[in-house]
Amino acid sequence: MVYQLHAASVYTNGQMANADSMCSRDPLLLSNPEVADGTMAAGITVLVILVDLTLSTRNNYLNLHESSEPADLKAQAEDSEDSDSSEDNSGASEMDFLRNLFSRTLGIGTPEKVLDELSLESVSKFMLSEKCKNVICMVGAGISTSAGIPDFRSPGSGLYANLQKYNLPYPEAIFQIGYFKENPEPFFALARELFPGQFKPTICHYFMRLLKEKGLLLRCYSQNIDTLERVAGLTSEDLVEAHGTFYSSHCVGAFCGAEYSLSWMKEKIFSDLIPKCEKCNNLVKPDIVFFGESLPSRFFSAVKSDFPKVDLLIVMGTSLQVQPFASLVSKVSSKTPRLLINKELTGQGDSFLSVLGLGGGMDFDSEKAYRDVAWLGDCDDGCLALADFLGWKAELEELVKKEHAEIDAAAEAAKKKESKPDNSSKEESSAANTSDDKANN
Repeated sequence: MVYQLHAASVYTNGQMANADSMCSRDPLLLSNPEVADGTMAAGITVLVILVDLTLSTRNNYLNLHESSEPADLKAQAEDSEDSDSSEDNSGASEMDFLRNLFSRTLGIGTPEKVLDELSLESVSKFMLSEKCKNVICMVGAGISTSAGIPDFRSPGSGLYANLQKYNLPYPEAIFQIGYFKENPEPFFALARELFPGQFKPTICHYFMRLLKEKGLLLRCYSQNIDTLERVAGLTSEDLVEAHGTFYSSHCVGAFCGAEYSLSWMKEKIFSDLIPKCEKCNNLVKPDIVFFGESLPSRFFSAVKSDFPKVDLLIVMGTSLQVQPFASLVSKVSSKTPRLLINKELTGQGDSFLSVLGLGGGMDFDSEKAYRDVAWLGDCDDGCLALADFLGWKAELEELVKKEHAEIDAAAEAAKKKESKPDNSSKEESSAANTSDDKANN
């Protein structure tokens, strides 16, 4: 098969590199009778140029992105990783990238088949096979909407579409660190509505709990700040809360940083008080990541250790619009199946960025699709359908029923305690704290 590229160009380091003028500079290729007409030579030469420039652009981007990490974090990560292991992972990553570049962009070679077919049932068969030992879940607000917590971007019902009462200059300002420091009242009013302990985990949350119990869950990477993953039974070790959590809070003072607990913050918020530091009187903010703040250090260190060994990536309830979280879908091996359970397709990304390996790049329905599966609909329904194929549906439904009953009992005990504070029993007090205890794991 002959491949002919015309005026192939890539943009790197501020310069436009045109490959058309370099297509016939290799006499060895031109002398080959199989490419005597020059088209194969041109194609391969352009490919070499593209590989070189693309790798350069990709590495420059990644270096720039990683430079935003705290210096001490980068030093810790380097110290903690074995040099031989690091070199092996780096080499494997580059080989995956080159293999993907050749096969996916120029059609050279056929990607290795990793699923029998691109279907939910085929994903379930893979999960039950010996090939699947480590599953990573990437989740967003869509897995919590059935619990009564709005997502951010759905037209009409999303959080950003219903903030008029706070008189914000623009919806995202409620999560801007600069705006918060000047006007904290809107955020804490919203926090009172969304505070953990008022909602029950969904089927999606308990599906991840089942993955953990069955020894398949390597990690859950969550964009959510509602702590429902913790309430469902995942621990701090199971979780990477990419956008932070209400679980802990810190003083925003530059020279203080005092830490406060979930119960301390809850008392302040529900007393209509603006939380102030007991040491320096600066604002105290839950440890959720605002626009303008760095992601938790655990996010960067865990990504480096987790993604080289993942066997299956499950993406649920996220628009994959916020970086760097969205780029994680491109960090798995080219042989790793990726399952999207969502109301709409997402993660396909820009074609050029997908060649660079910088986020997106999922391919569900082209002729070259070979590992990405999309199940479109309600996330809870998707998890139930997958559990059914796995033979776990009854177990999942029983787990949800049992856990919700415990949460309801705890809430009822809390109401009784409030109505009879002087006569409440130790048992009622213990039950009332069940939900908070789970969130604090």
